[in-house]
Amino acid sequence: AIMRALTRPNPEHNYSATTEINHLRTYRDATHANPEDSRNIPAVGQAGKLLLATWNIANLGVHKRRLADIKVIAEMLTWFEIVAIQEVADNLDDFNRVLNELPEHFDWFFNDRAGNDERAAYIFDTRRVQLGPKIGEVVIVESDRKHVKLPGITRKFHGFNRSPLLASFTIESIDILLANCHLLYGPSQTTAEKKASMEKRQLEAYAIARWCDLRRKDKHAWTKTIMALGDFNLPKQEKGDPIFDALTKRGLKLPPHGTRIPTNVSDTADYDQIAVTPGLLSKIDEIGVFDFDGAIFPSIFDANAPGYWRTCAKYYISDHRPLWMQLSLPQAP
Repeated sequence: AIMRALTRPNPEHNYSATTEINHLRTYRDATHANPEDSRNIPAVGQAGKLLLATWNIANLGVHKRRLADIKVIAEMLTWFEIVAIQEVADNLDDFNRVLNELPEHFDWFFNDRAGNDERAAYIFDTRRVQLGPKIGEVVIVESDRKHVKLPGITRKFHGFNRSPLLASFTIESIDILLANCHLLYGPSQTTAEKKASMEKRQLEAYAIARWCDLRRKDKHAWTKTIMALGDFNLPKQEKGDPIFDALTKRGLKLPPHGTRIPTNVSDTADYDQIAVTPGLLSKIDEIGVFDFDGAIFPSIFDANAPGYWRTCAKYYISDHRPLWMQLSLPQAP
């Protein structure tokens, strides 16, 4: 399977990147009487803190994005110290265009293409964060796959469609390990396809949860500060949701965000998550979703017929919103 582009806006919506970036910053920084209406994201560079985000930038390298679109995407990335990115295409042209718009102090890396012809990537602010020595992918070897099983699912786990991209970072001498995940969505035309796709995704979710749990408890663990983040294609962040249950079965915690906004622009799902190992739960200061679509392209927004505006937001920027977390750094062991 290869990445399938979203609907391209017709006609094209031409706009000024500077104008839209100002709209986004105003929306981000505004304070409201009701705190739930505020979108404030903490400032980067705070001692003792890490500002982390995950963002699925829809089909980056497949959509026909213009320079303005690239500039708007790059702007939001600069608000964080580490960003795990999903849906970078095998064609890296647009990813490279985004990188060209980032300030000099950002560095990055990515893995090879996997399922759906897509890669995972990280960008990080080198003023705050150093890349650590541990990099790789989470792979469940064949002899271990028999342990990836869930009640009611008879199918076998055959490994990840896209292996989570592992990266270690050091910030203020604290070592953290991140697993950048994009779980299988799978075909969902028929009831049988839906069931099969959901079961495969449940097994992937459990496999990453089990891996985090085993690594954290291992006496040879390079660090016990482990997070799995990314697009888990999780329908609802609540007990009883099949993906939520699989992800949390081995102790991973999915902290709810104060904004309670879904992470997809269609406002239907909690696809994107930052899952932490239990010891980190008390270290979370804040977590939120930035709904850029609450501010972008106001000149074409029509509340009675938002279809065209939404098509533009999804195609030019993304159909997912960035999810961020501010963490108080754990003390050095």
